[in-house]
Amino acid sequence: MYLDRDLRGMGKPVKKLTGIAHFFAAASYSLGGAKRLLGEAAFRHELMAFGGAMVAFVISGATFFQYVAMLVLFLLMIAFEALNTAIEEIVDRVSPEISEMGKNAKDLGSLACLCVIVANAGYAAYVVFLSKLFAV
Repeated sequence: MYLDRDLRGMGKPVKKLTGIAHFFAAASYSLGGAKRLLGEAAFRHELMAFGGAMVAFVISGATFFQYVAMLVLFLLMIAFEALNTAIEEIVDRVSPEISEMGKNAKDLGSLACLCVIVANAGYAAYVVFLSKLFAV
């Protein structure tokens, strides 16, 4: 049994969805998360950078595999950004005052995002500028 969400954590029991209803409910939760993520300036910047990388890939004549690898890296970046946003929201909810532990949690989430951003930028730079130099 699952509980309806409310601020106290106490709610009436609800029946767990199964089958196709569960699939559509999960999809609606994911879409809600995507809409929430679009509210983050950092995510919108990452989305624009991905668009720019795709234009650069077209100009540089990237291979199909290079597009797929870039897409996988971008999806990882979306996932990390979503988790970072979730961490920030939870910390702000349970610890509205400024605390060292809350700051550390947010900083670590930010570091995780930075690592994936660097991986995306490094791979895009390799494909656009260096892959032709090292082609075998």
